[in-house]
Amino acid sequence: MADDSLSLVFAALADPTRRALLARLARGEATVNELAEPFPISLQAVSRHLKVLERAGLVSRGREAQWRPCRLETQPLEEASEWIGRHRRQWEDRLGRLDEVISRIQRGQRSSTGTTEGETENE
Repeated sequence: MADDSLSLVFAALADPTRRALLARLARGEATVNELAEPFPISLQAVSRHLKVLERAGLVSRGREAQWRPCRLETQPLEEASEWIGRHRRQWEDRLGRLDEVISRIQRGQRSSTGTTEGETENE
């Protein structure tokens, strides 16, 4: 597994349980026990998911007396969103150019057969 921050974020987001944990933390801090409540998995499994999220920088754990709240860290999500945004513009530009080429090819085929859209040569 790659150790660059973007790879760690995308790998962490690949799991639906981890995405659900992040969604819960978006509403506010929570303990591991509170986070584990809605899931049909063990507390240890939730802890393992949280470790993956921590390694990706998406979650941090505080310490307040006996309470160790988990909190969402948004910076890695913002960086991933920026990366997606940059690449989305490139993909949209490329798909737009491909659409233009396909349209030219289709117009050329219609004009070379002497038919219009929806017609066949036998009509």
